[in-house]
Amino acid sequence: MARVPAAVLNTFTRIRRTRRRPRPHSRVELDPRPRPWARALGLTAVVLVGAWLGLLIVGNVRAPVGPMDTTMTLRPSLTGGTKINVSPLGALHLDSHVAPVRLDVNVDQLDPERSRALVDHPERLSGLQDEVARDVGHGTLDLAVRSGVAVVSGATALGLAVYRRPRRALAAGGLALALLAASGATAYVTWNPKSVLEPRFSGLLSSAPSLVGDARSIVTEFDVYQKELARLVTNVTKLYDATSTLPAYRPDPTTIRVLHVSDIHLNPASWKIIASLVEQYEVNVIVDSGDTMDHGTAAENGFLDPVKDLGAPYVWVRGNHDSLTTQRYLEDLKNVHVLDDGRARTIAGLRFAGIGDPQFTPDRSARTGAEASQELAGARLASALRDQRSAGTPVDVAVAHEPSAARQTDGEVPLVLAGHLHHQEMEVLRYGTRLRIEGSTGGSGLRAVEGRDPDPIEASILYFDRDTRRLQAWDSIRLGGLGLTTAEVSRHLVAENEPGATRSPTPSPTRPPTASPTRPPATSPTASP
Repeated sequence: MARVPAAVLNTFTRIRRTRRRPRPHSRVELDPRPRPWARALGLTAVVLVGAWLGLLIVGNVRAPVGPMDTTMTLRPSLTGGTKINVSPLGALHLDSHVAPVRLDVNVDQLDPERSRALVDHPERLSGLQDEVARDVGHGTLDLAVRSGVAVVSGATALGLAVYRRPRRALAAGGLALALLAASGATAYVTWNPKSVLEPRFSGLLSSAPSLVGDARSIVTEFDVYQKELARLVTNVTKLYDATSTLPAYRPDPTTIRVLHVSDIHLNPASWKIIASLVEQYEVNVIVDSGDTMDHGTAAENGFLDPVKDLGAPYVWVRGNHDSLTTQRYLEDLKNVHVLDDGRARTIAGLRFAGIGDPQFTPDRSARTGAEASQELAGARLASALRDQRSAGTPVDVAVAHEPSAARQTDGEVPLVLAGHLHHQEMEVLRYGTRLRIEGSTGGSGLRAVEGRDPDPIEASILYFDRDTRRLQAWDSIRLGGLGLTTAEVSRHLVAENEPGATRSPTPSPTRPPTASPTRPPATSPTASP
């Protein structure tokens, strides 16, 4: 084997050494200073977390409100608003403002001495609202100061722990204070003093009437947010009479209360719920807008027997799952008033008229021309309403099962009730008639478990002025479906009854008497819920 010359070996050795030696321009140096956007993002995270921790630890105020001890707190929130926690009864939610902070008011306990003073001197109840308003004002002022200190302290402390530089820590505290001030300004700009007129209650259903308050007072007497919030707290005080001797809350006796139910679909639990609502809200009349049954067979008729013992007159119209056999059975039951063919009945001070569903589809089948038949039925009901008005006995509330039929009464009646869709809706039609669609008070019956979550159980309490017989407000009631125990009650006001609104002395504009449905007949099948 030939020997490699020494010169060649030396050359290869020099090349290998050159490759192994790191080149000066190939060295990578890490920039110790972060990018500006990363620094800003990190500072923002420190400020938000520190401010939240500060609010969580020291950002609350214990304040007496009337005879109660409460804790007021500001909490970070994406939607804002006010939440009044009344443990263990539930909570009131008010859409009072839109800002990244929420006001929480926790009712801790009822002070025995202050409660006993109210009992010994009942005349003090008349001034309780002013006292509560003052207490709430002082409490919120103290809360604002404490919250400012809390967010600045929390952000500064966390900034010092993270950056270990006093200047950075002070910058974090200053930014936290600026964010709190901006949140306060946003809350001020978006402040809605009417929010307490339409509270949303979640918790024990039996507590809802007392916490939400009676509709007539809410419509006519509230004008300032502090006093409105004070009245809610006053209602809470009266509600605690179960553990004290405070006077019990009583609904306004002059308001006509109508319970609207629909689409029970053979759910036996509905009767107990309806009976409970009748008792809690002191309901004057129940209106069922149909689909009480599932198949309308004679074998199902026994399911209807509890109707006569619900504690209030029962007004009913036929749905597409109810047969004429079902209707005849209900006509023979005590305390039941069946509406059909536009015939009117005066019950509990209100005049009702309705029409049964022209379709009978217990198998949920689709029928050609279903929409046209519904519009024809609605036109017949509208004609009957015009006749009643001409005779000097105008109808206050019309009832139909299908919303498409109910829409044909626009301009002929102030309010028309319907169901069928299994969810709640409210709409003011073109000629001024208000259409109220009820959800399923039976939680869709056996179909409650067809989806991922069980369907909710829904009903409404409608409040009517006894003199004008017009709708003033309504409570939407929503209960958890099969296997659930949640309850939510939302208060809603008719627009003309809100503070500052101008009441119209005349009825809503009516459709000309010669008007008739102009839509072409439906040619496609319509589904039957």
